[in-house]
Amino acid sequence: MSNPRVRQRYFTSGGTVRYPVALFGTMVTMSVPLTAQAADGEQLRLLHVHAHPDDESSKGAATTAKYVADGVRVVVATFTGGERGSVLNPKMDRPDVWENIAEVRRQEMLKAREVLGVEQVPLGFIDSGLPEGDPLPPLPEGSFALMDPVEAAEPLVELIRELRPHVLTTYDEKGGYPHPDHIQCHRVSMAALALAADPEYRPDAGPIWIVPKVYYQMGFHRLRYAALDMAMHELGMDSPYGERLATWEDLNYEHRITTRIPCSEYFEIRDDALRAHASQVDPDGMWFSVPLEVQARAWPTEDWQLVYSALPTVIPEDDLFAGLRPVPPDEPDLTDLWVI
Repeated sequence: MSNPRVRQRYFTSGGTVRYPVALFGTMVTMSVPLTAQAADGEQLRLLHVHAHPDDESSKGAATTAKYVADGVRVVVATFTGGERGSVLNPKMDRPDVWENIAEVRRQEMLKAREVLGVEQVPLGFIDSGLPEGDPLPPLPEGSFALMDPVEAAEPLVELIRELRPHVLTTYDEKGGYPHPDHIQCHRVSMAALALAADPEYRPDAGPIWIVPKVYYQMGFHRLRYAALDMAMHELGMDSPYGERLATWEDLNYEHRITTRIPCSEYFEIRDDALRAHASQVDPDGMWFSVPLEVQARAWPTEDWQLVYSALPTVIPEDDLFAGLRPVPPDEPDLTDLWVI
């Protein structure tokens, strides 16, 4: 399985590192700003791996916007087209949307990509849908979640070897939440990381690449929602999280966090990107019910778990590229240790 992507080659000109800034279409070059420079002078590259269109906007999107603003090259790989997703916006719950959901979601992804300033690579698998019922019905034949992870990893391996990302992010072993495509996204991402580094696997797919740092996206943890809930009540406002907090089962999940990215100034871009997926989110619903200034004060970061690093770093981190930049990370400030 192959994708119409352009193989990248990095080069220097006049002592200044230059790099291509588009994955598709016309290639142009520009100097690498210090905020986006790796230790070897190349442009830092970040690959987010997601299950569906809209996941890139609901999970870690403010982090994405921050790094794009810094000049980092950010690519989103999306395993499926969301073909079996629901229409979650009452204003779009129409026959024409349901009948053309695959194309609707493709167009929404294009809009979100523009808002975030990222490149996006659809990996071409079919959405498994979210089964409901007791007992749960079987997943549809041919869907992403039923594929062998090694077989499904092939296009992601190609992309990893081509892009050579410094950082890759994906979901944890539970998928962040138990959607079959999210769990499969984890499995396939892990398989692809190993295969991309294996010289015996697909030598025709380009030189091997060992991704220096790998993270799990950790946005859905109780500590964050409890902080937002408290901030809303302190202001005399209704919180949308009371019922969710009362039934939250995993009370220790947040202890896995190693890395918090300060990115509150990009929350508005995050929300705009999510609104671009108009079929998937109610603009008057829970996602947008907490004012941005309240979010910025109560929880100004997006959170991640470092699960692999090929180089030294210092925990806790405030940068996904810590240890990869020209200047090594500082020793932790003992007066600013986290209490969880």
